[in-house]
Amino acid sequence: MAFNYDQYIRGGKLPHIWCPGCTYGIVFKSLLRVVDTLKLNRDDIALVSGIGCASRLPGYVDFNTLHTTHGRALGFATGIKMAKPDKHVLVVSGDGDATAIGGNHFIHACRRNIDITVLVFNNFIYGMTGDSTPRRPRPATWPPRCRTATWTRPSTSRNWRRARGASFVARGTAYHAAGLDRLIIDAIQHKGLSVVEIINACPTTHGRRNKFKTPRTCSYG
Repeated sequence: MAFNYDQYIRGGKLPHIWCPGCTYGIVFKSLLRVVDTLKLNRDDIALVSGIGCASRLPGYVDFNTLHTTHGRALGFATGIKMAKPDKHVLVVSGDGDATAIGGNHFIHACRRNIDITVLVFNNFIYGMTGDSTPRRPRPATWPPRCRTATWTRPSTSRNWRRARGASFVARGTAYHAAGLDRLIIDAIQHKGLSVVEIINACPTTHGRRNKFKTPRTCSYG
């Protein structure tokens, strides 16, 4: 029997805004399956996001949701957890939102190790602004040898690699959906800050510009 995703989706919110071929929808479905597997009460879930492609996810789900300012999702999530410690506080954030403009909040959230689950959607670039790149700093997870719309020379920078201080850190991919379900389950059940970095594909802008045939083409260098 097919899984009924509609039970967790707000009426009138679909179709979503993600581009054809974007893998964010796969992660979206993985999160809904996890909520169902763990039998979480939707009224006990607070789903927080910042700004970016990934940040649109809370708008589609029938949970308590908060769409915040750019890079500040973890700050808002911390406040929610302090006010309502019995709730399951989840953060969905892009690599730029979490580790670039929100990098300072990210570091301190890891250091505090408060009981929040953070899903970092990593598609390597700033997708919502058309695969753009500031000259300095470069995107926090931008892999070597890649080009963007505003930076045409191959990158030589080192990308973001680990979360310092978080007591649970994992990496999955949208391609390995079943394994991703298990990682998110473990992250939610973990007591303390849990970070799951999820490698995603952005075929419309980043992938096309760099001639990637699969999401695996541009790997961590």
